[in-house]
Amino acid sequence: MKGISGRRCLGIDYGEKRIGLSYGDELCVAVPLPAATQRTKKERLAHIGKIIEQRKITDLVVGYPLNMDGTAGFKAREADAFIELLEKRFCLPVHRVDERLSTHQARSDLKATGKKASRKSGEIDSRAATVILQDFFYQQEETPAI
Repeated sequence: MKGISGRRCLGIDYGEKRIGLSYGDELCVAVPLPAATQRTKKERLAHIGKIIEQRKITDLVVGYPLNMDGTAGFKAREADAFIELLEKRFCLPVHRVDERLSTHQARSDLKATGKKASRKSGEIDSRAATVILQDFFYQQEETPAI
């Protein structure tokens, strides 16, 4: 796929208490990882750091919470602050992906499998991160080569 060769991406669905995570590489298939559900923000960032190190992540793909009309609101500003923190801490490229309805899609996908997930487990958040990362891969496929 254009633009993905050699990349290892970490998909991120940011939340104040839980951070959904997913992984994908040049195969362009996003898979959920255990969410960062640790008690403190510092511990959640340490969890992300371990995954970045273990999987040799090259790119971060963060869900960007736009309003339904496409404008950036309060949640987008929260995401901007989190993205800035990621950039400073991990020195990796960060890609923003419109995350509208990603959690809804994740819940629908889970329901279709007959599985139930508690909100606290972070499973829904990680599945939302998977939707976000998969959307990123689709966008890369559609981007013409320069």
